Amino acid sequence: MMASEYIINVSESDFEYHVLAYSEKIPVVVDFWADWCIPCKTLGPILERLAGEAQGSFRLAKVDADQNPNLALHYAVRSIPAVKAFRNGKVVSEFVGLQPEPKIRQFLSTIAPSPTDLDMEKGNSLLQLQKWSEAELAFRHVIEINPENPAGLLGLSKALLAQGRPEATQEILRDFPPSREYKSAEALLPLANALERVRNGDYYSDEQLEAAYNHSLRLVQKGNFLAAMDGLLDVLRQDKRYRNGEVRLVLVALFEVLGETSLTRQYQQELASILF
Repeated sequence: MMASEYIINVSESDFEYHVLAYSEKIPVVVDFWADWCIPCKTLGPILERLAGEAQGSFRLAKVDADQNPNLALHYAVRSIPAVKAFRNGKVVSEFVGLQPEPKIRQFLSTIAPSPTDLDMEKGNSLLQLQKWSEAELAFRHVIEINPENPAGLLGLSKALLAQGRPEATQEILRDFPPSREYKSAEALLPLANALERVRNGDYYSDEQLEAAYNHSLRLVQKGNFLAAMDGLLDVLRQDKRYRNGEVRLVLVALFEVLGETSLTRQYQQELASILF
């Protein structure tokens, strides 16, 4: 049996401290087991491994039901293995019997965020704050654990684009996994492609609209997104189909990078008024 701060043996004498009181800080999952219980010998190691993966997002407390009958009676344990999740001193979720690992993971996800969930939440918050390099680090942590995590890849793509790094973004987007995030990822590609071309000098021209478009893209590279969006809207006011709709798609990609805010909604409304 694994032993650590987050995987412990508990008895009637210390249950209140190690489970009830501790659950005020993080969720505590209690595994009621017994030495004669064959399913317990399978479930226990799974719970211990998942607790190790969770890196402290919950505590696993092991209770020998035979050695602690009063606890088993108090918490109505009629069959084992019995697993009960505690938060703020109370049982908030439970299951009985050996379950498939995906169901156990789902059970744990409802009571304690995984490290990946925490990094995703952190990354998305940093995107909203436009702290692009910090957001990039958070999303890289996500995909280190799961390289095919679509939400992590999408967040990383946004952070990279916002820092003017189109090539790295293109590598992610071209092999983006099928998922509900795929449409949002696809919407970023026109901006990534446009930024790569302007970096290579492909948009250089003395023609007025081309020069204005080129200048707007360079503002994106510098992180001056509001001025860039103003410039792109000005291009569309003069020719709403300029470059066969590319300018519109670049704007939509910028909206995706910047997220849903009152300011981006204003720009979306302005774009709609120009196009329609």
